[in-house]
Amino acid sequence: MAPASAAHFASLRRLSFAREVQQIAFSFVKYGSAAYFFRTYVMGVTACTGPSMFPTLNSRGDTPLLPFSLPFFNIKGDLILLEHFSVFAKTIKVGDVVTAYSVQNPRHIVCKRVLGLEGDTIKVPWSSTNGPARTVKVPAGHVWLQGDNTLNSTDSRHYGPVPYALLNGKAFLKVWPLHEAGWVSSHVPALL
Repeated sequence: MAPASAAHFASLRRLSFAREVQQIAFSFVKYGSAAYFFRTYVMGVTACTGPSMFPTLNSRGDTPLLPFSLPFFNIKGDLILLEHFSVFAKTIKVGDVVTAYSVQNPRHIVCKRVLGLEGDTIKVPWSSTNGPARTVKVPAGHVWLQGDNTLNSTDSRHYGPVPYALLNGKAFLKVWPLHEAGWVSSHVPALL
């Protein structure tokens, strides 16, 4: 009788272990799905690098976020919080700072200010990099994106209106560096 009960207990342990693994896997899928949904449709965080949004973002240049290097935290630039609801609800307005998939390289995310919505007419002044002055009407389903640093930004002046579907989120809070933390203002810069 003892050998049968030992086999029975071993089988119960295997069954208990299998149920535990199943519960862990289910929890991982459940919480992973919730995190993905939250990050994709509610709110996310991103790093804005490069000079195009100076002085609004990245005012200290592409310096590391920490004075020392960690293999899991070596991001450069400013960390900003994004909300995605404005993009899905199509309530983005002129002056908002948004992130979008790059027209030139869809693997990259760019951070720019919305300066025109569909139907708006944009006057692009002459410059050595953009060529002669011109007027552009933003077509349906598109936005006009420009960096605040007009002298050092690759934006809609170079590649034209951006499809609205490429917008990723609206920046609303700068969280890093801490001494510059605060709300990201929605306005049209006076330099334009």
